[in-house]
Amino acid sequence: MADRLRLEVVTPTRLVVAETVDEVVVPGSDGYFGVLPGHAAFLTTLGTGEVIYRIDRDEFYLAVSGGFAEVRNDKVIVLADAAERPEEIDRGRAARAKERAERRIFGGSSEEAIDYARATAALDRALARHQTVSRNR
Repeated sequence: MADRLRLEVVTPTRLVVAETVDEVVVPGSDGYFGVLPGHAAFLTTLGTGEVIYRIDRDEFYLAVSGGFAEVRNDKVIVLADAAERPEEIDRGRAARAKERAERRIFGGSSEEAIDYARATAALDRALARHQTVSRNR
């Protein structure tokens, strides 16, 4: 059993993270799961939230949404539709997106047709981005 894991976080356009880490926490579609060295292999769909990884005592955060995560041979591969580091997120834009999504869901007119699944997904993404950028400052 290895004492560390290899983490790769990839989007369709770039490699976001390629690090050797001690621990990873990933938002699966059925909830968060943690991975330590020696974890059993599996494949799952990715939810929206934060990937948290630890190197020694330092924790790092990424906002992610959609895609897949695979664990095997002490390697965690996250194939995300979108992934952002805290320093890549515009705090003001993230706050405005959160407010828009909340208004759409909670403040909409009863006569207005709302696609709740789409609005909820937008709110989840906005909350993940807002939480991630808040950790960086």
